Amino acid sequence: MEKKKPTREEALALLQKYNQNDALIKHALAVETVMAHFAKKFGEADLEKWRVVGLAHDLDYEKYPGEHCRKVREILMEEGWPEDYIRAVQSHGWKLCSDVEPQERMEKVLYTIDELTGLIVATILLRPSRSIMDLTAKSVMKKWKQKGFAAGVKREIIEEGAQLLGMDLTEVIEETIRGMQSVAEELGLRGDL
Repeated sequence: MEKKKPTREEALALLQKYNQNDALIKHALAVETVMAHFAKKFGEADLEKWRVVGLAHDLDYEKYPGEHCRKVREILMEEGWPEDYIRAVQSHGWKLCSDVEPQERMEKVLYTIDELTGLIVATILLRPSRSIMDLTAKSVMKKWKQKGFAAGVKREIIEEGAQLLGMDLTEVIEETIRGMQSVAEELGLRGDL
């Protein structure tokens, strides 16, 4: 029997059940929105699936940081999620905390933009406007080159992800910014503009 596809509302409820940290929830919302943006860009039919996977990608991170990308399989199986959703969620941690290699385009996008959204937020917080609305890829690339800046962001993962997608790094950054701009208010990134 085929398992029922989880809805965005179910994914959000599950995210909030396992995560109370506001920054983690905002990160999940940013990733969800960027996933939806890329799904539209690529003409993908199942926008909801991309959103759900983006929302759920760090589901286990707050409560089970030492088991990140492994504990989530157990949680989502108990919730009755389909295997392709679970696999996609696990694939974002490839080479970091998971051996599930991104294969599908959705998995490759998630792998690429997860770290990138963090770098973009860090860049915004140092800008005079504190806004994503006037952020450019050029500004992000300036910070990218400063190795001490947002040192926890794995730049090699973002670069590898862009290659997996067959996209230029600058284009990936531009599209990620565009996706995040659509929820700037909810993310607290509208700033002083």
